[in-house]
Amino acid sequence: MQEPLDAIVLRDVVKSFRKRTIRGEYTTFKSELLRWLRGQRQPREGGLITALRGINLSIPRGKTVAIIGRNGSGKSTLLKLITGIYTPTSGVMEINGRISALLDLGAGFHPDFSGRENILINGIILGMSRAEVRERMDDIIAFSELGEFIDEPVRTYSSGMYMRLAFAVATHVDPDILIVDEILAVGDEHFSKKSMAKMTEFKKRGKTIVLVTHDLSTVERWCDEAAWIDGGYIRRVGRPSEVVAEYKQAIALAEAQSVVFTPPALTEGGGALPQVNVPGADAPVRLSGLRLLSPSGEVAPQLSPEAAVEVCVDFTTQGSYEDLVFEVALQTLEGRPLYETSTRVESVSLPKELPASGRVRFVLERLGLLAGTYVCEVTARTAGGVSRETCTFVVNSSVAERGVFRPVHHWVVESVPVSVVPALAGVGHP
Repeated sequence: MQEPLDAIVLRDVVKSFRKRTIRGEYTTFKSELLRWLRGQRQPREGGLITALRGINLSIPRGKTVAIIGRNGSGKSTLLKLITGIYTPTSGVMEINGRISALLDLGAGFHPDFSGRENILINGIILGMSRAEVRERMDDIIAFSELGEFIDEPVRTYSSGMYMRLAFAVATHVDPDILIVDEILAVGDEHFSKKSMAKMTEFKKRGKTIVLVTHDLSTVERWCDEAAWIDGGYIRRVGRPSEVVAEYKQAIALAEAQSVVFTPPALTEGGGALPQVNVPGADAPVRLSGLRLLSPSGEVAPQLSPEAAVEVCVDFTTQGSYEDLVFEVALQTLEGRPLYETSTRVESVSLPKELPASGRVRFVLERLGLLAGTYVCEVTARTAGGVSRETCTFVVNSSVAERGVFRPVHHWVVESVPVSVVPALAGVGHP
């Protein structure tokens, strides 16, 4: 039998919650019980709060799909529907495959049970048999790096230890679909890299990943598709770069217009963002073909810390534009900013009228980054739209330095006159 092409399908899904009001009087269990037995039940008040309003979304098997949107737009509610924590008020949902969720790390842990006991309990909750959990127990413990603490009650764990154990359990149940809410990497820097590597392994193995995050650079760099949810509605689904650019433009436009945002449940229309043009597609200045060039003009996918490099991107113009700004940003692969600048920050004068097609060159006399993989992002921002291009590049170095950048420096080793040594050695002593 042929497997379904889509891992998750939602058709006209609506989720509503009933409002609850707090009565202005104190009650006890006894008084409530007597009122119930006498048939004096408090009438329901307040109507319904609708968090999701007719969601239609298909998530292809083996794809990584990001759900983005402002706080209160319905993202977490959508994930809880997919995982079965909530049931839809109306509509149809199809889930094809075993699901593991990272919604609230360790939400099912019992504080008085040991880490080992909680692994067994949570593994069974996530759909594994007792034998499967025991078979993978050593791998889960090794991944969590808890060592001898694995047999201690989890109430004695630090928050980082707690998260590491929960992440290890959720990612070792071998799910077909992994649901992640605001958690791509947890713990310290070492474990963050380790957890990101685990997520990348899931992608390579063809697992379906549904991710909610506010880290938009990760969405653009790491996801295959993005869905923007706003006020309980799906505003747009498509390529991450285009969806993120439109979302950013809508946020910027709303802030410029001093729009006050409220959660969708508190507004009749769902608190939707203002409608805007699709950036990139309709932006007056559009970028394309971002590449990094060596001083000789050749494409340089691999660089050295001391290399000179030219960030080069082509542009086309269509229609009128105002307040044009070109921005350049260098980031780590995890999305941490390393350097950002713009023509506005550096007071670079731009022609009032650009040609129909042209090129922007940002010249670095010395790159200065240590060995690693990085992301370069160039943005053309105008009042009428935003266009953005990104590329990944590799820096190689034969020197085993640590950190992110190599400052311009040199070493000096010199002799010190013998007469000075006793004076230095005696400083601070009677």
